[in-house]
Amino acid sequence: MNVSLLHSARLCTRISLPIHSLGKLSLSSPAVRQSIPTLQTLLLRTTQNHRFSTSSSSMSNSNSKSADYDKHAHRAGADQHVEGDVNSTDKTSFQDTHPEGKDGWKTRPPYKIHEDDTGFDVKHEGNCHCGKVKYQLSREKPLASKYCHCTTCQRIHGAPFQWAAIFHKDDINFTHGHHDLAWYDSQDKTTVHKLPCKVSCAYCRTPIMDEGRNMILLFPTLIKFQSPEDRKKFEPTCHMFYPQRVVDIPDGKTKWTGIDNDSEVMENADKERL
Repeated sequence: MNVSLLHSARLCTRISLPIHSLGKLSLSSPAVRQSIPTLQTLLLRTTQNHRFSTSSSSMSNSNSKSADYDKHAHRAGADQHVEGDVNSTDKTSFQDTHPEGKDGWKTRPPYKIHEDDTGFDVKHEGNCHCGKVKYQLSREKPLASKYCHCTTCQRIHGAPFQWAAIFHKDDINFTHGHHDLAWYDSQDKTTVHKLPCKVSCAYCRTPIMDEGRNMILLFPTLIKFQSPEDRKKFEPTCHMFYPQRVVDIPDGKTKWTGIDNDSEVMENADKERL
């Protein structure tokens, strides 16, 4: 077994061998032969200590990476901003857990089809760019509406910011094309149906919604408003992740540094300019 010079010096000291003899050590030497049992014991201890040190360092690095991952997961979830719903880091796939198996998602909201006799009260209708995906909404106005300036929304939507409206999953009814949807997990960068996930038309790639565990985040630009009054019901109340903006919007609305009600308000945002 090879031993470093430093370790050899320490071993020689502990078994009473002169340091200057390091370059002349030989198994034929009586002093070395007499010291072999002690030398073997010390080498074993040295090896064990080295392994323990390496293992501890590895565990420390692993914990550090885990902490970084948790921070990244929280940030990725925050970019979804569906008020404590899509923010979840639970990455459970419906395909793996639903009792009906791979296609079980088709029987659950928001993808479950509401038949004509279910009394689904249609308030709004929307569709993707190509028209393959169409849906109805039973809620007259969203639970919340806001602008998001985070860089994830900028990239995925190819726009300066995103206009988002939050609904319950039961509020939507796909009348066409729910088999033509594609999923994207922006945290893991996969196309498996995990929550939270982004949903788009598989044909024209129009973003349809962000899906959380209980809520969905829709994009009002897909909705065919029948009047200015209907559009007014979707009026955003605030801006999120405003420091990441690429354009100033001095509209008097509250500007948050991150998630609304979970970050700091930029008091003088409308007076400041990029």
